[in-house]
Amino acid sequence: MMWEFESRAAERGFRRVCGCDEAGAGPLAGRVYAAAVILPEGLELPYLDDSKKVTPRRRDILFDQIRERASAWAVAWAEPEEIDELDILNCRMLAMDRAIRQLDPPADYALIDGNRDHGSRCAVTLPHETIVKGDARSASIAAASILAKVSRDRYMEEMARRYPQYEFERHKGYPTRRHYELLRQYGPCPIHRRSFLKKL
Repeated sequence: MMWEFESRAAERGFRRVCGCDEAGAGPLAGRVYAAAVILPEGLELPYLDDSKKVTPRRRDILFDQIRERASAWAVAWAEPEEIDELDILNCRMLAMDRAIRQLDPPADYALIDGNRDHGSRCAVTLPHETIVKGDARSASIAAASILAKVSRDRYMEEMARRYPQYEFERHKGYPTRRHYELLRQYGPCPIHRRSFLKKL
């Protein structure tokens, strides 16, 4: 079931098929991350699923397993300043394209989570297809979702140490009531996405 899309691409002659997903489109602060992963065909990783359905502890275990056992993997991001300049859709595509381009050996086809492959200025450039709910339907997209999510969470924990007043370790930059309270109290910090703060 989780290998259907990879197998179909292989039948069409593609040798290295990657899955790609992003994390952090909705937060008010921090980078948007993306990961691209090429898995050996048929690799079994217990509990591999959409990162949102996996417990944080299992995500950490899978994060290490994926990096150890993948044929290739890469993590990339777009900075908050780029999000403010280009908008979040463009930066999701930019981060995914960056991750795909960093794969070594390179992919020749990509499975992209969701239904978008381009914004007004940035696009996924490798031959690809989009898959709605791909992180629950494709092993390689699920693996990419884990790498993107864990990488972003760890980055936000690092930012929590740099800017402790915002409690980023709790909400990871998402628009929670507490985050808005702290924003109103302290104003935005350098990693806040100014274009996301219209409500303040």
